[in-house]
Amino acid sequence: MAKGAPKPGTPVPGSTSGRPIMVALSLFSRRWTLRVIWELHQQPAGFRDLQRRCDQMSSSVLSTRLAELSEAGLVVVEENGYHLTKLGHDLVKAISPLEAWSVRWAKSLT
Repeated sequence: MAKGAPKPGTPVPGSTSGRPIMVALSLFSRRWTLRVIWELHQQPAGFRDLQRRCDQMSSSVLSTRLAELSEAGLVVVEENGYHLTKLGHDLVKAISPLEAWSVRWAKSLT
């Protein structure tokens, strides 16, 4: 598999067909990917600020994730930092029910 963001139609671990849902899950399962998206959903950020907000993740991993998310069309960099694209915001809307579920789940365990 080539480096960079996985693309629909190309094989990913768990899917030789490259079905879009499997490719998306492959992208989202990469370490720190969803955290970067979630932090940028809260507010845009420059590289160092985003690194700080992500518990001081390594700069090489953050750089790689931002490049992948940019290639996937979810993040853009502008003069004032990194932002989610419309597609990135659509993703956050799609996973928001999971966030609500996780709160209910946490409460059920206490």
